[in-house]
Amino acid sequence: KETIRFEGRDFPQVQPTGRAGENRNACDVCGKHFKDESNLKRHHRSHTGEKPYLCVYCGKTFSRNANLASHHRTHTGEKPYACTRCSKTFCDKSSLNRHQRTHTGERPYECEACGRCFDLSQSLISHQRIHTGERPYQCSECGKTFNRSQNLRSHQIIHTGEKLHKCSECGKSFSRSQNLTRHLSSHTDSKLYTCYECGKSFRLSQYLISHQRVHTGEKPYTCSQCGKSFNLSQNLISHQRIHTGEKRYQCSECGKSFSWSQDLLRHQRIHTGEQPYHCSECGDRFNRRENLIRHMRMHAGESP
Repeated sequence: KETIRFEGRDFPQVQPTGRAGENRNACDVCGKHFKDESNLKRHHRSHTGEKPYLCVYCGKTFSRNANLASHHRTHTGEKPYACTRCSKTFCDKSSLNRHQRTHTGERPYECEACGRCFDLSQSLISHQRIHTGERPYQCSECGKTFNRSQNLRSHQIIHTGEKLHKCSECGKSFSRSQNLTRHLSSHTDSKLYTCYECGKSFRLSQYLISHQRVHTGEKPYTCSQCGKSFNLSQNLISHQRIHTGEKRYQCSECGKSFSWSQDLLRHQRIHTGEQPYHCSECGDRFNRRENLIRHMRMHAGESP
């Protein structure tokens, strides 16, 4: 130990502490202090990488017992955390907290570059790559890079031809989950949940719950900016882009951005030349439905 000399004698130098006993629970790696030894031990694992808590179902390990307990619920199906607004349940409190932002409209994560706010920290991280130009996800086949992992996964299907999404009814496989979802609606027998008001049936219970708001008029999702309410969370999220100016849908060809996915799809037809709207009278084709309607008035003798 270092010493200090006082009146001709050497004394061991004592480092001052904020309060008595603080050094006893200090991390010897980074110096961070903890109120008790158990918290210090948990913190140490962030340096050592130790994960002593083992899941008996899948073998995954965790550094904290609380994290293991939360993970266990993915196997048991237990969801003890319920939303007081819509009764949806979750297996951990953090997932409930994230969900509740769809009701409150809270977006606590703000981009320092442009001021846009996000409800999830990972959404902010992904967004910031627009400013930095960072594209950390690279295709091992062709070298193309992407700013989001999901964009890379979607792209890789081009190379692999993989079709992971299989219909449980007929065995047909699809490369994208949304294509499978659309296909499932063709199996009417798979619609198990029926609305007692109108008799319409749905494949999933949450689809029925959302549909029933058409009859009840319930609109549990309220915009914190203007007070407008919506019956679906995705409608609230879409509406909030009016206030934030967020344009999350970007054209990969020219870089132009749009607030809504349907606007991007319409725009992309400029690049692809796709004309999905067909006139049954003369065979002319159009890239927008409204252009077809305007054209058909000519056949009907109506004024445009």
